Amino acid sequence: MLLHHAFDATLARTPGHIALVCGAQRLSYAEIDERAHALERLLRRRGVVRGDRVALFLDNSVEFAVGVLAVLRLGAVFMPVNALTKDDKLAYMLRDARAAALLTQATLSHVWRTALGEAASVHTAVVAGDDIGPSDVRLHPWPSGGAAPAAGSSGAIDCDLASIIYTSGSTGFPKGVMLSHLNMVSAMRSVSGYLGLRADDIVLCALPLAFDYGLYQVLMAWHVGATVVLERGFTFPVPVLETMARERVTVFPGVPTMFAMLLALKSLDRFDLAALRMITNTAAALSEPHIAQLRALFPQAVLFSMYGLTECKRVTFLPPEQLDIRPTSVGRGMPNEEVWLVDDDGRRLPDGSVGELVVRGSNVMLGYWEKPQETARRLKPGPLPGERVLYSGDLFRTDAEGWLYFVARRDDIIKSRGEKVSPREVENAIHALDGVYEVAVVGVDDPVLGQAVKAYVTLKPDASLTERDVIRHCLERLESFMAPKHVEFVQSLPKTDTGKIRKVGLS
Repeated sequence: MLLHHAFDATLARTPGHIALVCGAQRLSYAEIDERAHALERLLRRRGVVRGDRVALFLDNSVEFAVGVLAVLRLGAVFMPVNALTKDDKLAYMLRDARAAALLTQATLSHVWRTALGEAASVHTAVVAGDDIGPSDVRLHPWPSGGAAPAAGSSGAIDCDLASIIYTSGSTGFPKGVMLSHLNMVSAMRSVSGYLGLRADDIVLCALPLAFDYGLYQVLMAWHVGATVVLERGFTFPVPVLETMARERVTVFPGVPTMFAMLLALKSLDRFDLAALRMITNTAAALSEPHIAQLRALFPQAVLFSMYGLTECKRVTFLPPEQLDIRPTSVGRGMPNEEVWLVDDDGRRLPDGSVGELVVRGSNVMLGYWEKPQETARRLKPGPLPGERVLYSGDLFRTDAEGWLYFVARRDDIIKSRGEKVSPREVENAIHALDGVYEVAVVGVDDPVLGQAVKAYVTLKPDASLTERDVIRHCLERLESFMAPKHVEFVQSLPKTDTGKIRKVGLS
């Protein structure tokens, strides 16, 4: 089974069922199919073939979902890119993956035009929107109207790449997580299975589709034949809640930041959310008070606490009936997967221990795109000859019954607003500011963000900078979720014996 076959099977069963609601647009599975065929034919004419990488630099939109389906049907590889990405980072990803095509929108032209100028491999850019700006032989308007299916099969098989999802690395350079059709189908089936998703579900997705948690809301809906209601974000929760009430949403996936904003609303009781039957959380753990408040607000809805990482999509889930017994646990491994803890020497640990979480399953990535050393650090020999298992880089403890509890990350990646932030990338940006001598970026606990980004900065003699100067500088160069919330100016930073900045103790 290939990833897009889930959509095709639902299309054959219920072509008239609503697949996607986005603003005023309501599209059935048949209408999504027609639009995907039109885009597929355009990309095929432009020479996109099996194995080519195609970047999707789009807001949450119908075009994003259509783009994923069209690229998969070509046998090509889709690369979701966050719409908040800056031009230099987009250019890096296009060059790194040697992308053949870019699917984007006119409103992001100030970013992708610059990036295209630095990405010679991109021969085609398909742009949604009325005004695509100055002429460029690579630019093509998004195809409108239906189209007949393109002739021929892509020839793809399930060990072929389906997607490359870039994730921040501790070096500051994004790494491309390579996911095969088998990887993604396995994850899609396991997660939708333990959640009990149904064809009559209406899923609210205010998570970025470039974030695998958001992306899989669409993929799992295709699998079971459900409807996804797309929102561009949760910055203004009231309009989203109005949509949830109007559409009778049954499933609400979120991250702690979103739930904190929801719980802070004074007028939540004026929205009729009685249809809600399920709430899911991952990216960072919910606090016990937030769990209690959510359950009190929505007693009819089950709450799933989960843990995952892009390298394998999802790892664990806590069955809702366990929340009263062990509210801070992230559960156990999901179906069709094995997990265990190891010590620093790779030895398996018994229950009641603390160690690094290891994941074994068909959902585990193939590796990082053209980064063999980084791949070797994360994929190591498993129990069976010839296999590789994923070392998560995260420390957990187990209780006497084997339930998992997150402890800490082995590296210093920060999770803020449900997004991963590379401290090195933020440090690099701050270092570019005139007057900065040294900088160290860490994550600090935050009741809304989960973790907030904090920068410790030492200045050169006679330099004069304020917290506002540093934050504004970062907002001009980084995605908004990566900019520091706090900046503290210090006389010096602690060092190790070898002269490296020591972050332990900075908070």
